[in-house]
Amino acid sequence: MAQTEQKKSYHVTKDFKGINTKANRTAIDQNEFSWLENIMPIGYGNLRVIPSYSAVLATTSSTPKTVASANINNVNYMFFFQSNGSCQAMNLASNALTTVAAAATFSSSGVQIAQWNNERVLIIDPVNGYFNWNGTNLVKMGSVNGITITNGGSAYSGTLTVTISAPNQTGGVQATATATATSGVITSITVTNAGSGYTSAASVSVTGSGGGAGFTGTVNLLALTGQAIATFSGRVWIATGRTVYYSAVNSYSDFGTVSAGNITINDGTLHGDITQLISANNFLYVFGTDSINVFSDVRVSSTTGGTLFTNTNVSASIGSDLPAAIFAYFRSVLFMNRYGVYALVGATTTKISDALDNIFPNIDFSYPVTACQALIYNILVAAWSITYNDKGTLRKLQLVFFDRKWFVTDMGEVTHVASSPVSGLITAYGARSNGQIYKLYSNTTANVTSVCRTALWALNDPIRTKQALKLGVEATFPTNTVGTINITMDSETQTSPIISLGNAVNWQNAFFSNIPWTNNSNVQVPWVSSGYQLTEGYNLLKYDAQMYGKYLGMSITSTAPAFTYNGFQLEHELRVRF
Repeated sequence: MAQTEQKKSYHVTKDFKGINTKANRTAIDQNEFSWLENIMPIGYGNLRVIPSYSAVLATTSSTPKTVASANINNVNYMFFFQSNGSCQAMNLASNALTTVAAAATFSSSGVQIAQWNNERVLIIDPVNGYFNWNGTNLVKMGSVNGITITNGGSAYSGTLTVTISAPNQTGGVQATATATATSGVITSITVTNAGSGYTSAASVSVTGSGGGAGFTGTVNLLALTGQAIATFSGRVWIATGRTVYYSAVNSYSDFGTVSAGNITINDGTLHGDITQLISANNFLYVFGTDSINVFSDVRVSSTTGGTLFTNTNVSASIGSDLPAAIFAYFRSVLFMNRYGVYALVGATTTKISDALDNIFPNIDFSYPVTACQALIYNILVAAWSITYNDKGTLRKLQLVFFDRKWFVTDMGEVTHVASSPVSGLITAYGARSNGQIYKLYSNTTANVTSVCRTALWALNDPIRTKQALKLGVEATFPTNTVGTINITMDSETQTSPIISLGNAVNWQNAFFSNIPWTNNSNVQVPWVSSGYQLTEGYNLLKYDAQMYGKYLGMSITSTAPAFTYNGFQLEHELRVRF
């Protein structure tokens, strides 16, 4: 009597989710992936290989250490502060580099910038101080912080005129002040414009239209250093240690008049110094290593003229010491620290990186961690660039997040990423240690090494062995793209030999040699499984599968550009139980 044929069963994965490293491949959801590199899980039946990076746009003169963007006079720039203390700015319309500062102007690390209106970029250096650049002149922002009267003189009358000497630097602003006299003696000097560009002692004099003489005074200069800077509510905010200095209202240079001031955070929730200031969503976020404060409701006192605001601690246990890994994303502030990625919405901090829990122990935080927004296939994503220890090999990777899903990208050896709007589109840029600058996620024709490692599927019966019979991969390739996909069938204990499938059709002669096809321009052209491909083509790639186990899955790699996986299929039979 003939044996009854074993019933065949089928599994299809199309509802693609993101990467999940938190659990073993046998324990994650059947629509999740244990690794997803250079492939974006956009949605149902849409797992798309991402665009690669562009050709080199420009090369800086030294190794970039800080990369940030700003707009000056409606021109978008990417700024590169470098290891030799220089700074260059790249015009994002022309990719031309402009020298902002020569070598040894800035510190070799720790420099930050903020934009003031769209007229200038403000620069804070932890050692060398406060600067601004208006697209032409770099000015060190020494400003007048009051005048001490050493001799009030006598017989001053009429209109009093105060003259403060010109600043030392080209492009600086000359400070101004007014004087008050009592019984002919100058009794007070009020600074009305703190000026900028003062790098050494300034002089001051007073004249009266009705006469007077003998006044002398000392000009007090303010030169701020700091580790973070932001513009918020019409003011500049600079963090130095645990203190935040703020400028007078509507001024980027005046830190000495009545509406300017400072606040020192003495609370124990801030264990060390302030690490970053972020202006977003009508708040100024003040980050420490393990805390976050929020400044809000900024206003001017109607009685004293001083600036008032609310200071609220919103996190007493979570913060970040990675200043370049904090940025605004939609209505959230996203930030990475050394054990996860978090979203701060209002006063609520939520971890969003549970799926990456087994990646974080392998991040080498001795290398820079930077972050930016990017548009990939017209979807705004958040990306953190890290250095990943991949079984002993250090790799530069980006952890990419959108729509509660994660995947990983490899944009080459980029050490810093930053983004800027260009022609209305958020555009991401990357810089390498050799100074080469690239546009990221922009090249849809270059080959991209992509890796997709599915879950190991229990196939509805985790205690029963399954025999894989056939595998199938649904894929859609762009116009005139010939793609090869390499697949292994995996179980909980072993991996099959590599199976290579593709959409190209080889024509062979009687000796089994491939015959190339050429067009009338003598250019070789491919034939694909759906015929000579003139338009985007769907392919179902199938092959016999030789694998058994209680759990089955696939590992799929390719170098073809910008194609889409539409589904993964498996035909199998159920075998023995335990």
